[in-house]
Amino acid sequence: MSTDFDVAPLTPAGERLLDAAADLFYRRGIRAVGVDLIADVAGTTKKTLYDRFGSKDALVALYLRRRAARWQAFVRAHIDRVPADRRAAAVFDALEEWLADQDRGCAFVNANAEIGGTGHPGEAVIRAEKAAMRALFTELVGGDADLGAQLHLLYEGANVVVTAGGQADGIEQARRAAARLLGG
Repeated sequence: MSTDFDVAPLTPAGERLLDAAADLFYRRGIRAVGVDLIADVAGTTKKTLYDRFGSKDALVALYLRRRAARWQAFVRAHIDRVPADRRAAAVFDALEEWLADQDRGCAFVNANAEIGGTGHPGEAVIRAEKAAMRALFTELVGGDADLGAQLHLLYEGANVVVTAGGQADGIEQARRAAARLLGG
């Protein structure tokens, strides 16, 4: 499955750098992580990082693109396992499963808190991921843009209250509200 978030293959050193950066950015935060630490964890040099990615900002954007591609593949695989009339609701199940393995919640919410409104190249990736999710909901409800937007708002709200609000039942609350909107 090709997406707008596909990442071209990298050299082995580039892969190590991107993997190290992804883990560090997610666990510690984008601004808290410097290129020296990324290079050290990846077992490379700063020069290699700059040779492969050009800048830390470009590396952040690539981290977000790869994360979006992984999430999009995960959610698609999850919803493809359920009947068509249940797929919009199944996005919430996929979110719950995904976040169960994430100790800091939504990487895009976290990244936006750090780089949103700054003109950072990662902002476009965050917006594209959010637009892709809204489009997915719209697709899953047969093209009803209003209903797709409403489900997307529930999804994003659940993401935020679980991630930033510490509300453990946020996804369940959103799932129940979605069921009402979907007539179930």
